[in-house]
Amino acid sequence: MPGMVGSYVHANGKLAALVELKCETEFAARSEHVATFARDLALHIAAANPQWISEADVPAPAQGEELRIARARLGDGRGAAHEREARRRVQQWLNEAVLLNQPHVNDATHQGKTIDELRARISALVGEPVVIRRFARFHVGD
Repeated sequence: MPGMVGSYVHANGKLAALVELKCETEFAARSEHVATFARDLALHIAAANPQWISEADVPAPAQGEELRIARARLGDGRGAAHEREARRRVQQWLNEAVLLNQPHVNDATHQGKTIDELRARISALVGEPVVIRRFARFHVGD
């Protein structure tokens, strides 16, 4: 399957990220749209430090633990409103931890669009799905 690897190394040389994108054709994988998206996405990953690509990748125990923590922080309340607030807090955590849910860190360029919205836009531009397959973030001292 054709694809592209994007990279970013911060000016201080202590922070870097790699991201692998997959496309259906070599033509799309070599397009300037996909190359630019790959580089921009690697910069975002370095800055935002996501833990997972999609919500489906988040282990159930991690989500369960976040729900337990949210409930504990809300106190002794019971009922539907209490549970809705706990689930809202878990969703907020997911939005911070999941790459596709995150708004791009370069708000001036991307006007608050999420990574998934940007990925969908690139897919539409090249006429085929662009999939974020995996990523890695490196920080000296981690």
